[in-house]
Amino acid sequence: MINLIRVHYYDHFALRGVKMNVSYNKLWKLMIDKNMNKTQLKNEAHLSTNVIAKLGKNETVSINTLSKICEVLQCNIGDIVDFVSNDKED
Repeated sequence: MINLIRVHYYDHFALRGVKMNVSYNKLWKLMIDKNMNKTQLKNEAHLSTNVIAKLGKNETVSINTLSKICEVLQCNIGDIVDFVSNDKED
């Protein structure tokens, strides 16, 4: 089992010492494929404007929020969110 530890702000994670950021690029691509805009997602998933703004800034949101989005888009969490390395190679 891999331990996921929050560091700094909520939008950064450490996975075995490697800093990770959240990315919702998959979400935006899936919404394009389904002809859905942010307002439609907000309304259909009963999300606040603040949550949509957090998603737009690649900040973390609750699992409950991600679950609502997955329900509306009929997908799995891995279809809408990724963790990407924050470490830069020199």
